[in-house]
Amino acid sequence: MFRSPSKRRSELQLISRFLARPYWPFLPLCFGVFIAADDQTVVVTLLPAMLIDLEVSATELGSASWTITGYLIGFTAAMPLMGRFSDRIGQRLAFAVAMSIFMVGSALVALSIQIPVWFGQDGPGLEWTVAARVIQAIGGGAIIPIAIAAASDVLPASRILIAYALVGASAEAGGVIGPLWGGLLTEFASWEWAFWLNLPFGLLAMALVFRMPAGVRRPVNVDVVGGVLFGLSLTLVTAGLSFSGERGSWFYILLALALVAILALAVRLRGAESPIVPRALLSAPTFLAANAFHLLIGASLIIAMITIPLMANTVQGKSSLDGGLQLLRMTAAIPVGAIAGGLLMRRFGTYNAAIPGIVFTVVGFALMSNWSVDIGDPALTIHLVILGIGFGLLIAPVTASAMRAAVPGTRGAASSLITVSRMSGMTVGLAAIAAWGTTRFDRLVADAPAFSTDPAVQQQIADLARSAGLDVFQNFFLAAAVMMAIGIIPALLMGRNDQMDRSEEIGQDEPVHIP
Repeated sequence: MFRSPSKRRSELQLISRFLARPYWPFLPLCFGVFIAADDQTVVVTLLPAMLIDLEVSATELGSASWTITGYLIGFTAAMPLMGRFSDRIGQRLAFAVAMSIFMVGSALVALSIQIPVWFGQDGPGLEWTVAARVIQAIGGGAIIPIAIAAASDVLPASRILIAYALVGASAEAGGVIGPLWGGLLTEFASWEWAFWLNLPFGLLAMALVFRMPAGVRRPVNVDVVGGVLFGLSLTLVTAGLSFSGERGSWFYILLALALVAILALAVRLRGAESPIVPRALLSAPTFLAANAFHLLIGASLIIAMITIPLMANTVQGKSSLDGGLQLLRMTAAIPVGAIAGGLLMRRFGTYNAAIPGIVFTVVGFALMSNWSVDIGDPALTIHLVILGIGFGLLIAPVTASAMRAAVPGTRGAASSLITVSRMSGMTVGLAAIAAWGTTRFDRLVADAPAFSTDPAVQQQIADLARSAGLDVFQNFFLAAAVMMAIGIIPALLMGRNDQMDRSEEIGQDEPVHIP
């Protein structure tokens, strides 16, 4: 059925209003977010080539994984400190500082094979690569909260929700493109180019950002001690959990040290004049609810991102490329859901926008918990797209609920902490599925016959292992569905002041004054 010319004109006008100013000045920040998020996942496809050059053997793969873990720690640990820093110096200058750190770290990663030689060491050193990745991540992790905080200062109130969705969509798009980008560069160039190219891209982003307003500078103190304690706590917890499979002395020592660091951080938050987590945020119910929900989202998201390709590569007998393409069906749908979530929230409010996201994710995970070894299209793609759209729909409601509690001077801190909560959920979720999954798999195959040269016995062992693996993966998806269903509780708390919040956000398109 054909649409009338007037209806087509109205649709074109709606699209043009969406793409027109004031979003254009904000898009360079989204470009910076995309670059930083890309480097979270690009190493997944670069790692095999990097390990060859780093001369890392198969017995050292646990250490090599720190090229990814180190980036995640630096990315997460930098957010609270740099978010507060952006409140003090303005988002534009903070972005330039963060992007500069990111570019320096990128260059150091590209040079990490040569650096040990400069210091007289024999052969490449993995520790130099990990250290460079941490430096790179400190800059990259600061860019997302700076972009979120900038939305409140450089855009009119009625545009903020779409801005939050654009930041979320940019971050997710970067995560989607990362593995494909790394694979292409490894195929046609070398892994170092994935980091060298960050320099011209970063300079371009900085040049564009310096054409936007400077942002508001506020006389807030930056709690460096609290930031260091937070980063130390996160590092010790992650390092301790990396030994959870062995449960040796290092596991208990590192977790004990982590507990000491967390207690010291709690004391600092209570006693500091201007703590890294402003007390006004800790007393805001919507802020706490949004962060609690983001923890659940992070834990569920990492289950999907790890299990989908792993299931394809193991019990389904597919290649690594096939596993990555399966995951792409979910991640590619997240930016679409993010934009839709921003539009829904503007029209219907926080709670009514979050509920469809919860429903989509629960349904998606529930459908995936019934996957068989031979699950194929179109069912596989439909289930993954449902899940991806569900995660995307939740980005704007969760971000806006956290930011509504932020008074002037705390927006950078609020934007960083809401991102930290998701990253922390991903860390905890990854540790949980690794520990629980290994235990359950061992229990399921405990009665498997010993190794035999008899083909029939070998087939029996293989079938039992495949059945046990399928059971573990199905339970992963089921656990994620339960966690997302629990999210209805914080979602209710997030929507408590919904009517008041919408009346503030859906107002006149008056620009915010930037001195």
